[in-house]
Amino acid sequence: MRLPPPIPPISFHPQEPAAPGARFTIVIPTWNNLPYARLCLDSIRRNSAFRHQVVLHVNDGSDGTLAWARREGLDHTWSRENAGICFAVNAAASLGRTDHVVYMNDDMYVCPGWDAALWRAIEQVGHPRFFLSATAILPRGGYPGACASLDFGDHPDRFREAELLAAAAGLVREDWSGASWPPNVVHRSIWDLVGGLSVEFSPGLYSDPDFSMKLWAAGVRHFRGVAASKVYHFHHKSTSRVAPNDGRRLFSRKWGVPTSFFYRRVLRMGQPWRGPLGELEGQPGYGWARLRALAHRLA
Repeated sequence: MRLPPPIPPISFHPQEPAAPGARFTIVIPTWNNLPYARLCLDSIRRNSAFRHQVVLHVNDGSDGTLAWARREGLDHTWSRENAGICFAVNAAASLGRTDHVVYMNDDMYVCPGWDAALWRAIEQVGHPRFFLSATAILPRGGYPGACASLDFGDHPDRFREAELLAAAAGLVREDWSGASWPPNVVHRSIWDLVGGLSVEFSPGLYSDPDFSMKLWAAGVRHFRGVAASKVYHFHHKSTSRVAPNDGRRLFSRKWGVPTSFFYRRVLRMGQPWRGPLGELEGQPGYGWARLRALAHRLA
C-alpha cells in the first residue's frame, strides 16, 4: 500500500455565530471553481427547506474563491495548494456543528426541496445507522442511481436554470439502492465512528466506495438513494486536473473484494430500493470476487 502524497498545511476558519436551527453541515471542497461554487451556494440558499451550515474547503483559492468565502461569512478551511478530496472533506467536516454531515461537490445545483426529501427519509429510518444519497440529473452519460441524462448547460454562464426547474418536477423514479456518491448524508456519530474519508485514497479516486465499505464494516445496512432529492451535476470539473491514484487496486487490497462486486452485488447500486441490504459473504460470486482481489494483492 503506497503512502498518500504529502499535503500542504491546512488552516481552519470557523465563523460565529452558528446558523440557528441548522439541520445539516454541508461540506463542499472547491478548487478554483468560483462560478460553480457561487451557483452551488446560491442554490442551497434559495432551494432549501431548512437552514444549514455550509463549510467550504478552499484549495488554493487564488481565483477569488477564498476572498468570496470570507465575504460570505462561510465557515471554511484553506490550503495554499490542492489538498485532495479526502483531507479537504475531513478538514471541513471538523468545523461541523450539526448532527448530520452532507458531502456535496462544488459543481452541483440543488433543486427545490432536496433537503426536505432527505430529512423525511432520515425520519423514516429512525436510527443513525444509514447512508442516504440525493439523485443526480446529469448533462450527459450517467451512472447507476442517476435520475436522467438531460443537458441544461455545462457551465454557470450557460446554465438554463428555468428549464431544469420545470423539468425536474416531472422526473419521477423509485428510490434506489446503494447510496454512495455525493450529495450524501450520514449521521455525525457514524462519520466520527469510521473516521471520515480514508486519506490513503488521496487525492480521492475510490474514496466514495471505501467510505461506503467502512460504513458497512460498522454495521450500516441502510444504503438508499432518495429519488425526490434532486441535484443537477455539471460533473468532473476538478478531477481531470489531478494525477489519479490507483484507487481500484487499493480498494481490493484493503477490503478483499473488488469495487465492482461491492457496488453491484452487495449495495445493488441503482436497483429499486427494497429495504436494508443482506450480508456480503452470502452474495453470488463472492468466492470469485475474493480470488480477483487476491490477484490485486499479489500484483
